[in-house]
Amino acid sequence: MTTEEREQTGRVALVTGASRGIGYGIAEALVARGDRVVITGRNEDALKEAVEKLGAGQAIGVPGKAHDEAHQARAVERAMESFGRIDYLVNNAGTNPVFGPIAEVDLAVARKVFETNVVSALGFAQRTWKAWQKDNGGAIVNIASIAGVTASPFVGVYGVSKAAMVNLTLQLAHEFAPVVRVNAIAPAVVKTKFAAALYEGREAEAAASYPLGRLGVPEDIGGAAAFLLSDAAGWITGQTLVVDGGLFLNAGV
Repeated sequence: MTTEEREQTGRVALVTGASRGIGYGIAEALVARGDRVVITGRNEDALKEAVEKLGAGQAIGVPGKAHDEAHQARAVERAMESFGRIDYLVNNAGTNPVFGPIAEVDLAVARKVFETNVVSALGFAQRTWKAWQKDNGGAIVNIASIAGVTASPFVGVYGVSKAAMVNLTLQLAHEFAPVVRVNAIAPAVVKTKFAAALYEGREAEAAASYPLGRLGVPEDIGGAAAFLLSDAAGWITGQTLVVDGGLFLNAGV
């Protein structure tokens, strides 16, 4: 698809935490089909590199921390100023700074996880709703995790935050209907820097429990998100799509 053909689609997505990993994979899938994207990330250099790879005419970057309300406002404003609309929102930004028993977790750290993983998603949803979607429609995809739909030893706070993201999806889907559809994706382990501690140095062992024989890659989630952010998914809202390589098939085995 040529740049000229891509520009004719006219739709715009705001994707948080998209300088690399799952967020970048989603932005890449949307640009490939012709959407323009506004991507956010904490690292300004990494964000610039991502914009260059996506195509300067198709993407702009807004650096900042997802939980910073001023950053949320700036990202939405830049999208509206640059492209005049925000059809799609992808809440992908997340953090997991703690690994260990939930009984021992520092409550200040737990608050940080919820602020970044849940409250920021609500903030972005409120802002895109008011700026464009309330009057013009659109769709939202929240990136949850299989950690949010099952017990998650040693990443319990992260799992609880992702369970909250699943319920936030339900609440937004109910309130924003019928003009905005809201769904979530719950990935299993995807090969990213964020999840490296879960597979690095032992990928074959980590993948052995997956019926499809491999861990996920960002493109797997990009394809799922692109579908949910499309007219083909026009009668789907309030759902959490588990993308896990068949891992849950082994539950109880």
